[in-house]
Amino acid sequence: MPSRTERAGNGDEAGRVAGDLRLLTAGAEDRAARAAERLAEGAERAGLADVLYARTDSPIGTLLVAVSRHGLVRVAFPEETDVEQDLADTVSPRILHSLWATQDVRRELDEYFDGLRHRFDVPVDLSGVHGFTRKVLRATTRIPFGSVLTYTQVAGKAGNRRASRAAGNALHANPIPIVVPCHRVVRTGGGLGGYGGTLPRKVALLKLEGALGEDG
Repeated sequence: MPSRTERAGNGDEAGRVAGDLRLLTAGAEDRAARAAERLAEGAERAGLADVLYARTDSPIGTLLVAVSRHGLVRVAFPEETDVEQDLADTVSPRILHSLWATQDVRRELDEYFDGLRHRFDVPVDLSGVHGFTRKVLRATTRIPFGSVLTYTQVAGKAGNRRASRAAGNALHANPIPIVVPCHRVVRTGGGLGGYGGTLPRKVALLKLEGALGEDG
């Protein structure tokens, strides 16, 4: 039977081995992440990837952001599932994770939530939406920070003031919320209306922008 000293020595050795394994594993994970990032960057530069995405933390949950060659193509809320597969199906199957390619939009979102940015400068890619829906989203991008318009007003700016219900449907399906600020569209005569990202998030965004009082 091993003595107490031998057992203690064995325990110390096992602890050292476990510690070394953790360091090696952590190093391997870091190296793999860096290699994957270099792969994504190289693939984009070589034209081998059409969609690059990453996740970013925010006060309203972890958001998935995705960019195409033409601009920001998607902002997704945490509860949205299979977003990567949806992007592969609707935009391009050549999709990769990339912190490098999404750094601008992630930085601008951080600045927005910190109260340091009132307008987004990243280009948006609305090539996946068409007709009246695209006109509605284009009109929505022009609503200033801290302001709101009604569904009827947005429908009018999109070319058909009587199509407020269609405008509401287009905004509910907005693939780029926050940056295309559909939260700034409210009901005629009062009331916040709906929001694809849930009503509490709409309230939080309007309060952040000062368009809604803290008691609103």
